[in-house]
Amino acid sequence: MENQNRPPQPPPVIDPAAPVRPKNWLVESILITILCCLPFGIVGIVNAAKVNSLYDQGLYDESMRSSKNAKRWAKYGLIAGIIYLIFVLIMVFSGMLPMFTGMGLPGGEGLAF
Repeated sequence: MENQNRPPQPPPVIDPAAPVRPKNWLVESILITILCCLPFGIVGIVNAAKVNSLYDQGLYDESMRSSKNAKRWAKYGLIAGIIYLIFVLIMVFSGMLPMFTGMGLPGGEGLAF
């Protein structure tokens, strides 16, 4: 009954001069955080979270800048993850990994950082 007394809602106003909403890179940043490199992924998530809200506020340039920053940090995280994976593979296949885990040094102390 209450719905019959309400006036119809006007359609949302779409700004014809608004540019296309930029990609927010949130999924990629989350995957980078989980799988590759935590610090770079977190910075990417922070920037990715800003994209849609800035766009909805009409701050199109800032939204585009946040999108580019999120993409940049996702790429940095992916590159860091690949470099780390290559490093580990080199250590495993060259036989040097036990030295870093404490099995290759006398007394089994390993490297203390």
